Amino acid sequence: MSMARLSTENSNSELKRARIEAPLVLGFSANDKIETIQPHDDALVVTLRIGGYDVKRVLVDQGSPVEIMYLDLYKGLNLRPEDLTVYDSPLVSFEGKIVTPRGEIRLPIQISSDVVKVDFIVVDAYLPYTAIVARPWLYALEAVSSTLHQKVKYPSNGQVKEIVGNQSMARQCMVVAILHRPNMKSSALI
Repeated sequence: MSMARLSTENSNSELKRARIEAPLVLGFSANDKIETIQPHDDALVVTLRIGGYDVKRVLVDQGSPVEIMYLDLYKGLNLRPEDLTVYDSPLVSFEGKIVTPRGEIRLPIQISSDVVKVDFIVVDAYLPYTAIVARPWLYALEAVSSTLHQKVKYPSNGQVKEIVGNQSMARQCMVVAILHRPNMKSSALI
């Protein structure tokens, strides 16, 4: 009788150990779309805590190799020009224009209790977003993003946590971007 109890206790402790050691799976299902407006083609726009401030209209762009901060946000965070380090590689804007960066700055992005430091390239260009977070931020957070599901999921303390996008904010940004297009001829719309 004691042998049967011992083997049962061993298998129970092995099950507990297997559950603890199982890796987290980051993924999306139909349930992740429940609170979104479907169908849509909205960008993934979130609010993040950057440099100690809650920053709205941050675009999550998993296709970009660099994080971008627009000059208005840089000034709004009360950062000074001398806080920048040199970044001398030109960038191409969404409008196809060459943009010379003002410099680069390393700032923390805090999500809940998790903090990731990111190198932002500061540019003086127009875009309806305040900042763009990209692959380096996603990789540092070990996160996956989905524009369809309007979420970013990442592992933290043995759990899967998520950042939820704001479709209304994404749509407002799109309208502002369309209205701001320079040199757009009305005949092109006909």
